[in-house]
Amino acid sequence: MVKEKVLVLCAHNDDQIIGAGGTMARYIEEGKKVKTYVFFVGENSHPHLKRGVIRKERIREAIKSDKILGGGGVEFLDLHEGNLLDVKEQLKAREMLKKIFSKEKPDKIFTHNMDDPHPDHRAVLKVVMDVVKLVKFKGDVYSFNVWNPLNVRRRNEPKLIVNISKTFGKKIKSFLVHKSQMGSIISLLWSVYFQAIVNGRKKNCRYAEVFFKIQ
Repeated sequence: MVKEKVLVLCAHNDDQIIGAGGTMARYIEEGKKVKTYVFFVGENSHPHLKRGVIRKERIREAIKSDKILGGGGVEFLDLHEGNLLDVKEQLKAREMLKKIFSKEKPDKIFTHNMDDPHPDHRAVLKVVMDVVKLVKFKGDVYSFNVWNPLNVRRRNEPKLIVNISKTFGKKIKSFLVHKSQMGSIISLLWSVYFQAIVNGRKKNCRYAEVFFKIQ
């Protein structure tokens, strides 16, 4: 039996954990293949440190975090952070994604939400959806929350609600690995718990993650 292949496409190396970490862990336990591609390494997050130092640390954290979930690996597109609104950078990203789609042949994709206020997150979503159309991808595409605990524009669209009560511990552990992003951990940890509890009520369970189907 061929295992379902899931791709998670995100801007930074902790976004996928915040938005879909519990679901990723659950899918992996169910035997699905889950692989993550990160657009930016995020060297700009620590301007006071040498780029090589923070780069090495963020990649190390991403690999360690993925191993906690039991994932099929995490790879970086290594694009220039903050430049994805540039036409040339978008074209470069599209070409890279087209090759990834051809190589991985995913059945399902998870990526950012259009309500997210972070410009890099919205830019990644745009590129992903451009490539989905270009390659005529037939699978399901879902969006997850990072910096937006509440959604505005997609309240009435189909949702995927996943019970992550058994894998929520892995989600938190893999999130806390990103010690170089302590500011984000402090800012978002409450939201991670808040969303999981609120979403759990929709599924009649302790913790859940909600995704909007955008294709």
